[in-house]
Amino acid sequence: MAKTHRKLSPVDLLKKFIFITAGAILMAVALEVFLVPNDIIDGGITGISIVLSKITTLPLGIFLFVINLPFLFLGYKQIGKTFAFSTLYGIIVMSVTTQLLHHVSPFTNEKILAVLFGGLILGLGVGLVIRYGGSLDGTEIVAILLSKKTRVPVGQIIMIMNVFIFIIAGFVFGWDSAMYSIFTYYMASKVMDIVVEGLNESKSVTIISGEYEEISQTIQDRLGRTTTFIYARGGYSGEDTQMIYCVVTRLELAKLKSVVHEIDPKAFIAIESVSDVLGGNFEKSAIH
Repeated sequence: MAKTHRKLSPVDLLKKFIFITAGAILMAVALEVFLVPNDIIDGGITGISIVLSKITTLPLGIFLFVINLPFLFLGYKQIGKTFAFSTLYGIIVMSVTTQLLHHVSPFTNEKILAVLFGGLILGLGVGLVIRYGGSLDGTEIVAILLSKKTRVPVGQIIMIMNVFIFIIAGFVFGWDSAMYSIFTYYMASKVMDIVVEGLNESKSVTIISGEYEEISQTIQDRLGRTTTFIYARGGYSGEDTQMIYCVVTRLELAKLKSVVHEIDPKAFIAIESVSDVLGGNFEKSAIH
């Protein structure tokens, strides 16, 4: 059992450094070249920083760094020093890059294009940093801590925070800009989910049937996927049985359901989304 923190290999450390750097730069590009010149903001600390920069005329990078510092301290205490240092590095790169790009002319003055390309690049940048163990916004840390004390889900807390931020943006930039900002935030969050979780979403399937042996063998023969038996006991019947558990791709799901219903039309099938599959033997074997 691993009781101490495993240090990253030089290759993993270099990979982490490269992708956090790239993600932070992409976020800065999205902000300074697409969103901020068109009075469009992001949610969280970034949104607050953009509003304060607009009101005070001070550089955006200063607010991005200073406002995030207290949350970095919380992250260090609650999540760990690796996360805190990765986040600190990402925020420094982002802040410096926004300052360097501050006087660069925007790529477009068309707000729809700014929303589309800005949201895409923003989500890509944030997603890369999160995937490699960092963060570019302290809002998530606050939401995690508040969730532990209030029992309110993290997602709901972030949503409530952002509602207030976008309302403030409406008064500062105008309500049209606030509505554009909401769409930008939504697009960025979807792109971020794809980057963090990957495109190859799989499905975990649990099957309960008296014909479990035949179903299991047929899945292996016709889909090339291995299965696992899980001991179960019927709550009503009290009879012992075996549940079948397997993981398939989205494209194989329809075929799996067809295979199961051919053998047992009354079989119980429960399907859940799996964002990532690690370890084990998920490689597809030859189909008979």
